[in-house]
Amino acid sequence: MSFAAILRIALGALRVNKMRSALTMLGIIIGVAAVIVMIAVGNGARARVEEQIRTLGSNLIIVFSASSTFTGARSGAGSMQTISEDDAYAIARELPEQVQTAAPTLRGSGQVVAGNANWSTFFYGVTPEHFEAREWDVEEGRFFDAAEVNGAAKVALIGKTVATSLFGDESPIDQVIRIRKVPLVVIGVLKAKGQNLSGQDQDDLVMLPISTARKRILGATALAKSRAVGSMYIKVRDGVDMKLAEDKVRELLRQRHRLQPGQDDDFNLRNLSEMLQAQEESSRVMATLLAAVASVSLLVGGIGIMNIMLVSVTERTREIGLRMAVGARGRDILTQFLVEAVTLALIGGLIGVLLGIGGSYAIGHFAAWRVELSTTAIALAVGFAAAIGIFFGFYPARKAAALSPIEALRYE
Repeated sequence: MSFAAILRIALGALRVNKMRSALTMLGIIIGVAAVIVMIAVGNGARARVEEQIRTLGSNLIIVFSASSTFTGARSGAGSMQTISEDDAYAIARELPEQVQTAAPTLRGSGQVVAGNANWSTFFYGVTPEHFEAREWDVEEGRFFDAAEVNGAAKVALIGKTVATSLFGDESPIDQVIRIRKVPLVVIGVLKAKGQNLSGQDQDDLVMLPISTARKRILGATALAKSRAVGSMYIKVRDGVDMKLAEDKVRELLRQRHRLQPGQDDDFNLRNLSEMLQAQEESSRVMATLLAAVASVSLLVGGIGIMNIMLVSVTERTREIGLRMAVGARGRDILTQFLVEAVTLALIGGLIGVLLGIGGSYAIGHFAAWRVELSTTAIALAVGFAAAIGIFFGFYPARKAAALSPIEALRYE
């Protein structure tokens, strides 16, 4: 018997019991849809984590001043200014093989005023190297240069959030803003970076030359009287091992700070590559776990197919005996029942794919979660559904093929 004839007979048998066939496919439909949705959600979460970390800059090490201790109570990182501009310049100068650039950073907060509008935000005193380290470009205007840093020029760059809050749709370029009554000319608007891992808006800031922040805005504070900074961004050259670069930076800083062996660091290092790897691994494990849980539905669907096929073999015993009596071979019967099982699984898989894609987009739209559909996951889910049809349909098909024609014809 030709395969086309076997396929026609199998499909006809499925059409006879449409409701039972639909209920049999339900487990496969739910399983495939669940696998696709869970993998899409997991991939979206991982991509979001990668995106957020990369907004800080790639190959980046951040150095923070250490925490201070008073009467046994430790304050937060950066509460004691232990690193300086000179440390940043020394790192760039003495570690040229590992470090591309090092950028010292001062931070303060205050009210920014422009005309009748005002906005509370953070301001950062930086050098031109900061934008290279953070891989941050301007959307409009320009960066300040070394001459403006050396001269403590009254210029500033603002983030998109500040630009919108103070100027609306109007261009901020060449407009004057005031921080602590110090007038600053806006020379650029930074490109949007969005939120970081802690949910902080990275575009809600003002950046100005570090000398301007130190001399003109911070004024007579202890921070302004020294060259101390709260943090520095170190961009490691491409191809250089981040752990090696981190060790080199730590060794140089300990030497410059005259720390003895066994003495704790008076600074904190944060390797963003390690953070990225940890977050990626966490997201990958979660996505795998979700997919594994969803795959249970596929196994349940496969068991349902086996159950229904066994019932079908029992109900059609006389039909099987009659077909064998007129010349059908055992392998023809085996192929017919396998085709029925695989057809159920594949149709259920295709419907599940459509529901999975639709469900993924629905979750992304209504729950505001990022989802990323994977063609590989879709293909695997459908392939797994077909494999389940073969695996769980083989036993009923073999049982049908092994029936004796005489005994089958006598079956009541």
